[in-house]
Amino acid sequence: MQAQDSSPTPLPVSKPKKRLDMVVKLALGVLVMSFTLIWGGMYLSRPDRSIPPYSVGSQVGHIVAMHVPHDTTNQGIETLVKRFRKVGRLTHHFAKMKVQPTTPGDPGGWYRKMVVYVFDDYGWAEPEMLNKYLAGDAEVVRKYEKAMRGYYRLHDQEEEGGLGPMPKTDVASDATSILFKGLVTDPIPAELEYEDFSISPM
Repeated sequence: MQAQDSSPTPLPVSKPKKRLDMVVKLALGVLVMSFTLIWGGMYLSRPDRSIPPYSVGSQVGHIVAMHVPHDTTNQGIETLVKRFRKVGRLTHHFAKMKVQPTTPGDPGGWYRKMVVYVFDDYGWAEPEMLNKYLAGDAEVVRKYEKAMRGYYRLHDQEEEGGLGPMPKTDVASDATSILFKGLVTDPIPAELEYEDFSISPM
């Protein structure tokens, strides 16, 4: 009868942990960087909630017709018009406001002069209506100006903005409320100085 082997059973040898392969590390780094870039892009391109949503319906030279939702209040129109003023004071570059260069190739600047009409009905901002208005069709001009919710005008260093139709003379009608009128080089108004003086991407 053979004697049983009383020697202890050897413990299994633990294998050394493998270090992450360089390719795996690189792949993880690329993945993290991709998520970072996507999140950063979404943050920078977020809609600006401080002004009403708007779109440019048509543009003929330095004349721009844009529209806002039908339920936009006068206060909303005012914030939009004042945003144009803010851009004029900061950069004088209205591409941030979705406006194509109004005076391309002009030594005085790509936006030396500009007129913006704001409507709450897309139909008035369409190219056909803007062209009829500029052609001087009397009936269209009357209805077009009646439908205007706001305006912004820039010519060299002079600017003006308001609610209602843009005045054609120095005397505004009862339907127009002028918000500001002066030079872009004038001292920064208190309400613009108070807020964060930066332009959020649209």
